[in-house]
Amino acid sequence: MFETISDADIPAVFWTVPYRGECFPARDIEHGANCQAFAYALLRHFGRHIGNLRSSNLWQDTQETEHVTELAPLDLVLFNRTSDPHGAHVGVYLGEGRVIHLSKRVGKPAIWPLERFARESGYEVFLGAKRVLRSCVAPISS
Repeated sequence: MFETISDADIPAVFWTVPYRGECFPARDIEHGANCQAFAYALLRHFGRHIGNLRSSNLWQDTQETEHVTELAPLDLVLFNRTSDPHGAHVGVYLGEGRVIHLSKRVGKPAIWPLERFARESGYEVFLGAKRVLRSCVAPISS
């Protein structure tokens, strides 16, 4: 398990992904992705395999993920304007209170502190976090 994910741990290709809402599911994120496709691609890079679930399906899923209350690096975090998971924004927790995400508002990947989401319109409700189950975690080869 990772203690924290630093900016340097994230490959350069992830920093240049443009937001494209219509790119779901996205296999080649270099040409654009939405928040879910970006988050899932980043998880896959770190050996966590998850299907291309929409946010409401992710929230309900029990086959590949589990709800968690204590955040750990590589947990998926969901935010919305209400407590409804439909259309929720998905990011990846990096540790130390930081979340990487891809949003239409910013247009490219950004790291925000958790507290900032509560101040941003459309993200003010923290729905919670999901962790990829051990059965979906592959060893990282060196």
